[in-house]
Amino acid sequence: MSAIDRNNVHVSGTGPKAMVFAHGFGCDQNMWRLVAPSFEPDWRVVLFDHVGAGGSDLGAYEPVKYASLSGYADDVVEIGRDLGLKDAVFVGHSVSAMIGALASLKAPDMFESLVMVGPSPRYIDDGDYVGGFSEAQIEELLESLADNHMGWSAAMAPAIMGNPDRPELGQELANSFCRTDPDIAKAFARVTFKSDNRRDLVKVTARTLILQCSDDIIAGHEVGEYVHSHISGSRLVVLQATGHCPNLSAPDEVTSAIRAFA
Repeated sequence: MSAIDRNNVHVSGTGPKAMVFAHGFGCDQNMWRLVAPSFEPDWRVVLFDHVGAGGSDLGAYEPVKYASLSGYADDVVEIGRDLGLKDAVFVGHSVSAMIGALASLKAPDMFESLVMVGPSPRYIDDGDYVGGFSEAQIEELLESLADNHMGWSAAMAPAIMGNPDRPELGQELANSFCRTDPDIAKAFARVTFKSDNRRDLVKVTARTLILQCSDDIIAGHEVGEYVHSHISGSRLVVLQATGHCPNLSAPDEVTSAIRAFA
């Protein structure tokens, strides 16, 4: 099976260069529906689902391959090669920000620029590094997800989304979590929240924009500043948007920031 079919790739737009949108944990390409279409007049817009999400081929999931973010980055590079991408812009939300960084290191000519939306190279605190969570908190989160996927989704989605005055957003994220294959979601959660890609940041040479929400319980200000300080020449923009999913809660602000950069 080709990467195009395996990852449920959809291409639209007629621009000379491509812009690839990648979703975060528990989501799928539908999470970009309020942002991606506005780039179609000027860009070749590429949307896809990570294996285990959305319309991807669940049978393609390989525990060994996807035991690290590198396996997901390999998929991104394979998609790019199948589409003949060169000097493209990669827009990655949450964990996909790091997946995009890894993909840019694997195929430097493929991605000219990176847009990282709510990135975190490590979620667990480590000495002077503030990731936002203790080891015990992450283990508790992972155990809760493993014990009750549906209950975890219903409880965590509103907190991750933020914007309590707009409960429909939290409900949409919860529904997205619940559509994800539970077994793959458990494994992907462990890979995501136990990852440590701090050493990869200094290797990134692609132009990089970091979009940091003003109040985000998953990737706080310290994390955004850390990413910014460790990627040479990167640009940090703090959005007025709150929560961890500004592509849903503040799509116009995200679109404007990307357009000003790209």
